[in-house]
Amino acid sequence: MKLYARQQGQGADVISLHGLFGSQENLGMINRGLAESFRVHGLDLRNHGRSSHDEAMNYTAMADDVLEYMDDNQLEKVHLVGHSMGGKVAMTVALMAPERVTRLAVIDIAPVTYQERRHDSILEGLSLMPLNTLKSRSEADGFLETYEPEQGVRQFLLKNLYRDDQGNYRWRMNLPAIITHYMEILVGQQSDIGFAKDALFIKGGESDYILPEHRERVLELFPSASVRVIPGAGHWVHAQKPELVTRTLLRFLG
Repeated sequence: MKLYARQQGQGADVISLHGLFGSQENLGMINRGLAESFRVHGLDLRNHGRSSHDEAMNYTAMADDVLEYMDDNQLEKVHLVGHSMGGKVAMTVALMAPERVTRLAVIDIAPVTYQERRHDSILEGLSLMPLNTLKSRSEADGFLETYEPEQGVRQFLLKNLYRDDQGNYRWRMNLPAIITHYMEILVGQQSDIGFAKDALFIKGGESDYILPEHRERVLELFPSASVRVIPGAGHWVHAQKPELVTRTLLRFLG
């Protein structure tokens, strides 16, 4: 699958991968900071942003998309940076094709299967949104408030709204595919051979996505991994502490 990408900067290549419900725009501040030293490729993953929709949605398929993008753009090796679902895609790429990855940075996610369905209320609200009769984004925000009380999260989700040629609101993301394959998005990474090169896991200090009990699995797959905790940040650490996350990534990527 051909992925939509935004390229910026010059230097060694960095591929940046967003999380669930997102797009390359959500890592915009991080990407702009990295672009001062690197050529950054911000990708929209399949079924997200401006990339194509497809019925299949699993980490092997999404990793294959990234490798196809690398092939199409003659990128022999890259640094990979990914947040949440994008971090799982980045880990899958590194495990599938370690020779194509120089360094791996994973933002607030672990290579484990998460048991908790954290997004059911959001998925319900997005599915029930009356797109055909919707008059404004503020109306959409009011509708979604019943399902997601945090305004910042609603604003993030509503970035997916756009008007089609008839002036009706539509979702850019492939919501049916996300709902169908939600459990596949929660699964952990698997590999008989780990990624032996440098890997950095950035954890939001107030987030519960990376926990002490995940350490063993992280080191099984990424034996050279280190962890950097960002105080005062949750799962959206890149949005809450963008300058600190950018400095941390710049130091790691060299």
